[in-house]
Amino acid sequence: MSTKTIEVKGMSCGNCVNSVTKALSSIEGLADVKVDLAFGTATFEEKKPVPEDEIKAAIERIGFTAGDFK
Repeated sequence: MSTKTIEVKGMSCGNCVNSVTKALSSIEGLADVKVDLAFGTATFEEKKPVPEDEIKAAIERIGFTAGDFK
């Protein structure tokens, strides 16, 4: 299991944080999702390998811009 962080651009409120948290939590293999509005990031545990494109697509599908993994 590894911890990853991705930039999420376009968040402006608590509802944005909830939307991103819900979208990433619904991906099989991701757990313990924490979204930080102030830093514009989402951090999560990867229990099994998940393609980075799948994670970015989940963020962009709900109207935000997925940045780089850190």
